[in-house]
Amino acid sequence: MKFPLPSLPLIIISLFFIIGGIAHFVSLDSFIKIMPDYLVYHKELVIISGIFELLGAIGILIPRTRKYAGMGLILLSIAVFPANINMALHADKFPDISQALLYTRLPLQLVIIVFIWWAIKPKN
Repeated sequence: MKFPLPSLPLIIISLFFIIGGIAHFVSLDSFIKIMPDYLVYHKELVIISGIFELLGAIGILIPRTRKYAGMGLILLSIAVFPANINMALHADKFPDISQALLYTRLPLQLVIIVFIWWAIKPKN
């Protein structure tokens, strides 16, 4: 069975989400802190999103699962966007992070989504 090497964009995406997924477990309390108050089960949602980040990071490297893993990472990126908005709106809770950086992250989420989409589309 031939397993072609993944492209550089796929490796970048994978590393990004592996690091992010691990961070969900290493810095669990920090991720819980950014959760919007209107959501429940903060700890569980952080753990679940960390697991899905890791699964997507692995799946995007495998040709057979790449499309589904990529779509999953796109959906996950959309699902966690409210937490990024929450951080920006409540910058006082995150004094170690500049407010400018918190707001800069918001459009970068779209860049990440477009990058994933571009990386998983078939190269015909």
